[in-house]
Amino acid sequence: MRKYSSYCDDHYINMHLNTEMELPQSRETVLHFFEQIRRRFPLMENFYSRDRSDFILEEDKDRGTYRWVTVEPRRVCAGMVNPAEPAEALELHEFVLDQVPYVLSISPLDCESLNVMYGFDFTYRGNHNQVLAEAMGLPPALEALGDLPGGRIVNYEPAIQLSLDADCRTQCRLGVETRTSAYHVRTGEYPEDQLSVYLTARRFGSLGAGEQFASTARSLAAVCEEMLDRHVMDQVLIPLQQTIAAK
Repeated sequence: MRKYSSYCDDHYINMHLNTEMELPQSRETVLHFFEQIRRRFPLMENFYSRDRSDFILEEDKDRGTYRWVTVEPRRVCAGMVNPAEPAEALELHEFVLDQVPYVLSISPLDCESLNVMYGFDFTYRGNHNQVLAEAMGLPPALEALGDLPGGRIVNYEPAIQLSLDADCRTQCRLGVETRTSAYHVRTGEYPEDQLSVYLTARRFGSLGAGEQFASTARSLAAVCEEMLDRHVMDQVLIPLQQTIAAK
C-alpha cells in the first residue's frame, strides 16, 4: 500500500477523458449519469452546475478526503483527494469510464486524449521557487545563475515530458507549479499557499480495436506509480518535504 499522505500535505489522483465531439447536455442524460455514480458511491450527493455547461457531483469536502466527477462540453473528469490508497481513486475512475460509453454515448473512436494524473500539494509560506531550487537543485548549466550576487529566483517551474512509445501516443509529464509571484518576492509578504507536483500519464488519440477506457486508464495509472516509485518519490517529493520542514 502506498501512503502518499506521509510525503505531502494533500494528494489526489485525477482522470480526464477529452473527446473530439461535444457530449450530450440534456437534463435527462446528465442526471442519469450522475445517478448511476451516486448509486455506486452514496456519499457523492452534492450536485451543482458551473457556467451552465459544467456539471459537478462531489462528496463533502469538509471530510478531508472526497471524490468528485464533472461533465463538461467535451470532457469527463473524476478525482479523489487524499485517498487512503490509490485503489480507492482508481475504483472511481474505472466505474466512470465503464459508464460513459452507455450513458454519455462516448465511443473509443471519439477519444482525443485520456489522462491519469497524480498530484501532490505542499503548503508553504515563503518563496516557492527558491525552496524548489534548494530541494531539487538547478541544472549544472544554470547553477551560476542561481549564485548571482543579490539575485533572487522569482520563477522556477521545471518540467519534463517523455514519450513512452515509438509513435508518441503515450506520454508522461512531470511538472511543478509554484504560486510565488515577483510581487511576493519584492515585498517579502508571502501567503501560505500550495506548491504542487504533478505527474501525468496521457494517451492520445482514438483507442484501438478491443481497447477500453477503464483498462487504458488502469495502464496509465500503472505508468504513474512506476515513475513515482523509481524516479519521483526519492528524487522530488522527499527532498521537497525535507527542505520545507527545515525552513
